Amino acid sequence: MSGAEKVVCVTGASGFIASWLVKLLLQRGYTVKATVRDPNDPKKTQHLLSLEGAKERLHLFKAELVDEGCFDSIVDGCQGVFHAASPVFLSAADPQAEIIGPAVKGTLNVLKSCAKVASIKRVVITSSLASVVHNGRPLTPDVVVDETWFSDPVLCEEGKRWYMLSKTLAEQAAWRFAKDTGIDVVTIHPGMVFGPLLQPALNSSSEVILNLTKGEHSFPSPTCAFIDVRDVAYAHIQAFEVPSACGRYCLVERSVPYSEVQKTLSELHPTVHLNEKYEDHSKPPEQTYQVSKEKAKSLGVSFVPLEVSLRDTVESLKSKGFLSL
Repeated sequence: MSGAEKVVCVTGASGFIASWLVKLLLQRGYTVKATVRDPNDPKKTQHLLSLEGAKERLHLFKAELVDEGCFDSIVDGCQGVFHAASPVFLSAADPQAEIIGPAVKGTLNVLKSCAKVASIKRVVITSSLASVVHNGRPLTPDVVVDETWFSDPVLCEEGKRWYMLSKTLAEQAAWRFAKDTGIDVVTIHPGMVFGPLLQPALNSSSEVILNLTKGEHSFPSPTCAFIDVRDVAYAHIQAFEVPSACGRYCLVERSVPYSEVQKTLSELHPTVHLNEKYEDHSKPPEQTYQVSKEKAKSLGVSFVPLEVSLRDTVESLKSKGFLSL
């Protein structure tokens, strides 16, 4: 499947990953039907409308994840659909209503609409490493996580890891639907996603970097399984275009302690305020688990190094006014 004269849909197009996905799709010559919650909000759409090729081949549509049938007319005529829309909150007053329900129902709503359109060849879903690693198995240095791992929803719920639970249940629902209908589904499982921002709003992973540059302890977990946003967007497109692509794809350039992320930031930008907790460079670095790259490499992913991604993230935060160093 090539880009020329192909029509695809990207849900949640104003988000961090989805914005890059739209950018790369337009660069490849695709016509993109992009869904956003409010097409009239310039904060959500202007960065998309200003992309090269947007004037000719980008079309914005209003869509709400939980509105059944709202994707029917949007995906009609598409050859592929990239479902990136999903709530990204680590906590909520009502996790079921704010995180879990929209993630699961939204995925099924999109898939139900896709199942009605004969021209759709494949649906690529943005999942997460969150639906892979949380299963009680030890994450020690000798462990290599791969696509055969699945998070345990019971453990996610017991630990009140609502985002993990939402991604796990949404993926389970997607595979059940695919099995029942025969629709071709591929899922992408990135770790913590860094890299330059296209959208004007601060997304959750970029906020982690911003806080680290200020010396604030804001680690969402002891370990950072990192991937660059440009690799994630590229992998989505390859997962659609490569005929043999199938199943799940983990995307992690490397897994490091968050303390190493902060140290790398301080080396790249000496004005970064290193948290006192991590100033002792004499100690050997903590060891973390590994994530297999083999299946991702079959898509042609080359993996932007952590140092490059962190540098570009900080430069992006500076250019958008979030950070002054």
